[in-house]
Amino acid sequence: MKIKLDIDCTPQEARQFLGLPDVAPMQDALLQDVQDRLQANLSAMDPETLVKTWMPLGLQGLEQLQRMMWSQMGMTPDAGDDKDR
Repeated sequence: MKIKLDIDCTPQEARQFLGLPDVAPMQDALLQDVQDRLQANLSAMDPETLVKTWMPLGLQGLEQLQRMMWSQMGMTPDAGDDKDR
């Protein structure tokens, strides 16, 4: 024997029926707090600070990364220049 029961209600109505607490005010407060913190951090970050954060050594960091990649591949950066000469 199969019994099928369809209940058409909103999540809020289901929570009230089951006696679960209403967490909407807490969620709203937490989301507002997260939004406030995010806006405060974004307003404190100007483009120059972002670049310094992402690339602390600037071009030197990129050059070091490039040298590391070349050395891992067993090549020197100017190995291709010899073929052109």
